[in-house]
Amino acid sequence: MPVFAVLLLLIPLIEIWLLIEIGGALGAFPTFLLLIASTVLGITLLRRLGFSTLMRAQRNINAGEMPAQALLEGSFIALGGILFLIPGFFTDALGLLLVLPPTRYLLLKFVLKRGLVVRGGFQQTTTTRSTQHPRDIEGEVVSRHEHAEKISSDRP
Repeated sequence: MPVFAVLLLLIPLIEIWLLIEIGGALGAFPTFLLLIASTVLGITLLRRLGFSTLMRAQRNINAGEMPAQALLEGSFIALGGILFLIPGFFTDALGLLLVLPPTRYLLLKFVLKRGLVVRGGFQQTTTTRSTQHPRDIEGEVVSRHEHAEKISSDRP
């Protein structure tokens, strides 16, 4: 059974178990208020941190750099925000781990160290950097007519 399918079955069971345990300890109304408070806190953190990450990515783009790290952090923040919107304490805890800077940094370091994403963006070509902008892509423009002639001349 794939990992994703196991998670789809396991996470709701964990959420129900936690709701029963916390509800039994605190009561129904305080548990409900705690769920609402955690959702509001998550959305507030998401707004604040998401905006700052977006601004950092924009600065990287304006400097001609690939914003790989900022985009990856933004992905973690977005996933954390989605987890905050799902009612439950377990998904809120996972969302908090993805949104808080110290744990997000550790996760980012782990992902980059394992090579789970490509770091850096474009590879440097043989041309010098002073003559080529980092977003330039070298290529050749060929018309359809020239392409058809080349194909027909290559056949025996």
